[in-house]
Amino acid sequence: MSLVHDHEQTIPKGALTSALVLVVTALALTTLVKVGVLSREAVPALARSEAHVAPVVVRQISFTDRADGAVVVRDVTTGETVRVLVDGVPGNGFVRGVMRGMARERHIRGVGMAPPFTLTLWKNRTLSLEDKSTGRSIELGSFGPDNRAAFAALLPGGAG
Repeated sequence: MSLVHDHEQTIPKGALTSALVLVVTALALTTLVKVGVLSREAVPALARSEAHVAPVVVRQISFTDRADGAVVVRDVTTGETVRVLVDGVPGNGFVRGVMRGMARERHIRGVGMAPPFTLTLWKNRTLSLEDKSTGRSIELGSFGPDNRAAFAALLPGGAG
């Protein structure tokens, strides 16, 4: 009695066809967006502007590193210390991570940390952080409710 042992591995034709259709569809949609046949997804700032969504609370804030590793958040208008972000406190890591990314962008563009960041709570309950010196804006609700709350806590009275 002889046993046949086959090492050839084949991919089912249905799976291969599905993968090919997926790749072709992705390339076609990308091309249609690039040439202007399809529009890109909505940009939140433009959508708010078109819908005339007004800001509810706006705070100009700055972030300063302390020698002990903490980050001091200040209200630029009043000079008030809003919060001191230390490691190990829930939410602080997210805020610090976002601000490291923003600082990196400023460094690349040769902008220091002096210009304030604008934290805005909008009437439609969205929350954004904007760096006017680089043109970068982050929609903070995109990161889930806990991370959004970490930034909302930086508004006057934690109004978020």
